[in-house]
Amino acid sequence: MQSGSDSATYKSAGVDIRAGEETVDRIKNHAKSTFNSSVLSGIGHFGAFFKPDFSAYKEPVLVSSVDGVGTKLRIAINTGIHSTIGQCLVNHCVNDIAVCGAVPLYFMDYMAFGKLNPRVAEEIVAGFAKACRENGVALIGGETAEMPGLYQKRDYDLSGTIVGIVDRSKIIDGSGIQEGDVLIGFRSNGLHTNGYSLARKVLLAEFRLEEYIPDFRCSMAEELLKLHISYLPLVTELKLLDAVKGLAHITGGGIEGNTKRILPEGLALDINWDAWPHLPVFKMIQELGDIPDEEMRSAFNLGIGLVAVCSPDNAATLMTAGNKFRLHPKKIGTVIKQKNGSSSKKVIMPPLPEAAKPEPDEEPEKHSIISVVKVPDEIQPWSEQPEEKTGSNNQ
Repeated sequence: MQSGSDSATYKSAGVDIRAGEETVDRIKNHAKSTFNSSVLSGIGHFGAFFKPDFSAYKEPVLVSSVDGVGTKLRIAINTGIHSTIGQCLVNHCVNDIAVCGAVPLYFMDYMAFGKLNPRVAEEIVAGFAKACRENGVALIGGETAEMPGLYQKRDYDLSGTIVGIVDRSKIIDGSGIQEGDVLIGFRSNGLHTNGYSLARKVLLAEFRLEEYIPDFRCSMAEELLKLHISYLPLVTELKLLDAVKGLAHITGGGIEGNTKRILPEGLALDINWDAWPHLPVFKMIQELGDIPDEEMRSAFNLGIGLVAVCSPDNAATLMTAGNKFRLHPKKIGTVIKQKNGSSSKKVIMPPLPEAAKPEPDEEPEKHSIISVVKVPDEIQPWSEQPEEKTGSNNQ
């Protein structure tokens, strides 16, 4: 038995309850800035309360999704830039339900730290809140966990849960897609939130995060922290036009892997991989890593973050809508009959075209890297420590 000054405490085990309380105090106003009339609860309850308005829906259906941002977190941690990673997570989740036709209602987060840093937690939640306001989503609740022994002290992990609503008759599920329909691709902003383990392995073996890269017209860190685009404004426009049969958010699995998910049985894709200019970051990754085309195609979005499937007659309508939002739409392929029992036509991807330079009106987003950052070494194996967890309803 331990006694006196040697007595064991939760804090001595690595869990700081006061840091959790400070975190709640820091983040509650960020969360409240996203609230609307449907949010019934305050901050700190055991549950969050949301009263949706079903009056505009004949047969309302709730649509939900859970996701993370992968090892893009390592870039945020190593640079000390934490606000943009929160925005990326919200936008990713919004896109996942928007392509089903859903309007997002509310978002909930989970943050797990090796050692809870209230300032870092506030920066992350400020990013959540900013993206929630931009997408018309309420940030109604979440969980903050401090888990020594599971994560290194300065490391953290994030996940987000989003819930939206759609009328059952207006669900976009691809069921009406048929042979001859066309694929319209809309640009991405870079890697978005997928492929970072491979990208980091290749790029950070050659460059420092703070290093300016002429082809990117920004630092390596700024390129890798570019925001995941929210396609909600575009999807909202496309729904009003009633011209889309299916939508695919291009994440892990690439263009082909994600677009196949919405095809009816018996159909496949014929993708023209030369139809759009590939971003410099993808060309650099492929060249430095000597990565085969097929691997690039499955690991990365290659510059296309959203694919819409429509009839040939509606292609021009979608192109006009995409240009309205400066998403540089391109016809990237067609829907064909399935051949040889495969789920998609196997197209050998030609060498990637010369990387596209940013347009004059497309200066890369700036992330306010004020000073040169000394990049810490990659994560090292942790020593065995007691594995404890503390949770707090952070909103």
